[in-house]
Amino acid sequence: MEKIKLGNTGIEITYIGIGSLTVGKNQLNLPIDKGADVLRYAFEKGFNFIDTAQYYETYPYIKEALKGLSFDPIIASKSLDSSYDDMKFAVEEARSELDRDVIDIFMLHEVRDLYDWNERKGAWEYLMEAKSKGIVKAIGVSTHHVDITEMCADIPEIEIVFPLINHKGLGIRHGDGTGTKEDMAAAIKKNSDAGKGVLAMKVFGGGNLSNEYLPALDYVSNLVGIDALVLGFGKHHEVDKAFEYANGTIDRNYVPDTKDKKVRIDGGDCLGCGACQKRCPNHAVYMNELGLFDINHDICLTCGYCAPVCPAMAIIMY
Repeated sequence: MEKIKLGNTGIEITYIGIGSLTVGKNQLNLPIDKGADVLRYAFEKGFNFIDTAQYYETYPYIKEALKGLSFDPIIASKSLDSSYDDMKFAVEEARSELDRDVIDIFMLHEVRDLYDWNERKGAWEYLMEAKSKGIVKAIGVSTHHVDITEMCADIPEIEIVFPLINHKGLGIRHGDGTGTKEDMAAAIKKNSDAGKGVLAMKVFGGGNLSNEYLPALDYVSNLVGIDALVLGFGKHHEVDKAFEYANGTIDRNYVPDTKDKKVRIDGGDCLGCGACQKRCPNHAVYMNELGLFDINHDICLTCGYCAPVCPAMAIIMY
């Protein structure tokens, strides 16, 4: 499979990367051997880049998938930590659990606003140190926010930017409000022009746009400045379709079967605003004992009406 250079980093990756979140406890919660089998299948098809994070707890899946592999994939990880010491622990944890001396890419995970960026300066300081020591090859930031994406273009030390972008604009934020796909596209181009490597996340809007498979992929693929996009794989046939798309052999009439997908609210992202509950036509959204919103799958229609109104894009479908 053809590879591209990720900005000015010198790192070469396949145009589509493997998202490991899908196999882990936050989504399908597959047994280690089953999840690793899916990831290994993707590697063997030719995908050479995988995205993970400390929060995902998918290192064991990746380590198992790497056993006996004929090449070393590019691995990107992320951490939500804010302090120097906690980020140091996060990087060492990744090196240990993945059994790798060097992590190719490490990022601040989901920077939400300028205040959050400033609060995480200690963590960023450690990432710069880790890069200088050679235990991380490239460092960067993942975010759902237009303003943070714009900021990244002006900071020379940021080499990789991993923004949220999709053709419906689901989950894009700008300051304290919603952002637009047009504004995010402009911020992406600004980073590309500055020599940053740009990865795209949430191409399918957390699964809510899965039934618009080709329009979703076409939109992001055609954006100026996108180096590669990351897709979550939970089954072999999902790997196959992504492979066909990357190689231009996919049936242009293809529409995936999404009847078995379920809606889930990620408690780590939920703001507790209640917008989803108000929008649900079947009263399937309720507040759980933690004060966050959840889904009653016995009455959920899987209509997807709740996802567009969630300001944090905490609602995913898998």
